[in-house]
Amino acid sequence: MQTIRHSASHILAQAVLELFPEAKLGIGPAVEDGFYYDFDLGKETFAESDLLKIEKKMKQIISQSQKFEKYEVETDKAIKYIKSKKQPYKLELAEDLKKEGEKTLSFYRLVMPDGKNKFVDLCAGPHVTLSKEVGAVKLLRLAGAYWKGSEKNKMLQRIYGTAFATEKELAEYLAKLEEAKKRDHRIIGADQQLFFFDDIIGKGLPMWLPKGTIIRNEVEKYALEMEEKAGYVRVVTPHMAREELYIKSGHLPYYKDSMYPGMKIDDGTYYLKAMNCPHHHTIYNHNPHSYRELPLRIAEYGTVYRNELSGTLAGLLRVRSIAQNDAHIYCRRDQIKQEFKNVMDLMLAEFKTFGLRDYSFRLSKWDPQHTEKYINEPKNWAYSEQVIREVLAESDVPFVEADDEAAFYGPKVDIQIKNVIGREETMSTIQLDFAAKGKFDLCYTDENGKHNNDVFVIHRAPLSSHERFMAILIEHYAGAFPLWLSPQQVQVIPVGQDFLAAAKAFAEELSAVGIRAWFDDLNETVGYKIRKGEKQKVPYMIVIGEKEAKGGDLQVRVRGQKDIENMKKTDFIKKVAKEIAERE
Repeated sequence: MQTIRHSASHILAQAVLELFPEAKLGIGPAVEDGFYYDFDLGKETFAESDLLKIEKKMKQIISQSQKFEKYEVETDKAIKYIKSKKQPYKLELAEDLKKEGEKTLSFYRLVMPDGKNKFVDLCAGPHVTLSKEVGAVKLLRLAGAYWKGSEKNKMLQRIYGTAFATEKELAEYLAKLEEAKKRDHRIIGADQQLFFFDDIIGKGLPMWLPKGTIIRNEVEKYALEMEEKAGYVRVVTPHMAREELYIKSGHLPYYKDSMYPGMKIDDGTYYLKAMNCPHHHTIYNHNPHSYRELPLRIAEYGTVYRNELSGTLAGLLRVRSIAQNDAHIYCRRDQIKQEFKNVMDLMLAEFKTFGLRDYSFRLSKWDPQHTEKYINEPKNWAYSEQVIREVLAESDVPFVEADDEAAFYGPKVDIQIKNVIGREETMSTIQLDFAAKGKFDLCYTDENGKHNNDVFVIHRAPLSSHERFMAILIEHYAGAFPLWLSPQQVQVIPVGQDFLAAAKAFAEELSAVGIRAWFDDLNETVGYKIRKGEKQKVPYMIVIGEKEAKGGDLQVRVRGQKDIENMKKTDFIKKVAKEIAERE
C-alpha cells in the first residue's frame, strides 16, 4: 500500500504542474494512511475548490496507464538538470545529497504509452509499474507546512490525499473518516462546552469549561484512588525552578529547545518546568532512606510546559500546557520486575474501567553498537530489558520490540492506542532510568548499613496527560460518556411553570446524594429540552408533570434507548447512585 500511495504522490505532483505550471515542488512521501505533497505557488495559493480539479486530473493520469521508469544520473549532471527546470527545493535536496557523498541521484519519470515523457521527479522509489495500478485516489485537505519542518523556512502548501488499490477499499476508508469526524474531540468539545482555545490566551493552552473540568476531576479522582491503593504518596511541586536544577538533571542544554526561555530575576535564571522528575528526585533526596523504605512511589498531577511549534499543535493531543498523570518509583535493582509489573497491573485495570481495548505495547531497547547515545551500563541494560520483556509476556499483552529506540537513560515501554480509523497514538509510557542515580546521587542505606547508590527510577504516566487522555476519551465514547464521567448525569425537565417547584425539589434530592442533576428550568418546550439533552448526550432524562409531582412512577428516558422505563423514584435514585459508585 505504501508503494501505491508514494506513486499517487507523484501523480499528484504531475497533476499540479499540468494545472499550475509555475508551481515549485517540495517533497511528496507516503504516510501511514495516505500521502502528501508540498508546493510553493509563489504569490498564489490553492483554494479548497482546486482539490476537485487536481483530483480529476489525477484520475485522468491514472486512466492513461502511464509508466513509472527509474533512471540514475551522475550527481553534478543531475544538479545541472534540476537547475534548468527551476525547481529550487528539489535543487536544495540534490545539493544536500551531494554533501552527503552521493555519486549518483535517482529519478522517476512518468511516460505515456506513446513514449512521451510527462513528468520527472527526484526520488529513490519504489513505485508501481503503471499509473493504473494506483486504483483509487481521494484528495482530502490543504494544510501549511514549513520547508524541511523548520519555522525559519518558507511556509509551503501541503495537499493531503489517500490512495487504495480499489474503489471499494477507498469507500470503506472514507466511511471511517466520516465516523472519525463525528468523534473529533475538538468538535465534540465545542458542542458540549468542555474546553476551548483562544489566541488571546495563546495557542496550545486549553481553557477548561465547567463541564470539561468535571470530567477531568473525575479522571483524576479515580487515578488518586487507584494510586492510593497501590501505595503511592502524593506531592506538589512548583511550576518553575532555577536553571541549576535542569543543568544537574541534564535537560539543559540538551532539552533546551523544548523548554520555554529562561526568566532572569534578581536571584538567578528560572525556567518553567518541562518535566517533573528533577523535582521528584529532589524530594527523594530531602531525607535519607533505608533499604526497608524502598520502593518509594512519588506521584503528582503536575503541570509542565513544552515549547511546541505552533504548526505541530493538534487540539488536545498536542498542547503546550500539560497536566501529567505522573509518578516516579525509586527502587532497588531486585525490585525492578515487581514494580514494573505493578505499574502494568495498575494500567491494565484503569484501561478496563475506561473500556479501552485496542492498544499494544512497544519495548524500546538500546543498541550496544551506539554507546554514544546511551548510558554505558551493559549489565543494567541486559537485566532491565529482560525483566521488562518477562513482565510484558506474563501480562499477556500484545507487544513488539524495537532496537535503538530507548531513552538514553534506560529502556522504555510505550503504549499505543488506535482510534476509530486505525491510526495509532502514543498514549502513555513507562520508562526505566539508571542515569538519575548518578546525576542526583540517589542512594539508600543497605542491610549492612552501607551507602548504596544503585537506585533505579521508574517514570510512569498510565493515563498520559489530562489533555491527551481527554482527547482519547472524547473520541472513544463519541461524547457519550459513561454515567460516572458525564458532566450532567440526569436532566430534570418540568412540563411547565406549574411543576417548576416539584422538578427543582427532585433535582435537589439527586444532588444531595452526589448525582449531578441538570434542572432545566428555561422557558422552552419539553420537546426542545429533550432534543437539547440528546445533543448533550445526557445519560438519563426525567420529565416532571402532574403524576410525577404527586409521587407517581418516573418515566425514565435512557440515552441510546427507544423505550421509556417506568421506575419508582427511590429505585431510580438507588440505581443511578450504584452505577456511579461502581463506575459502570
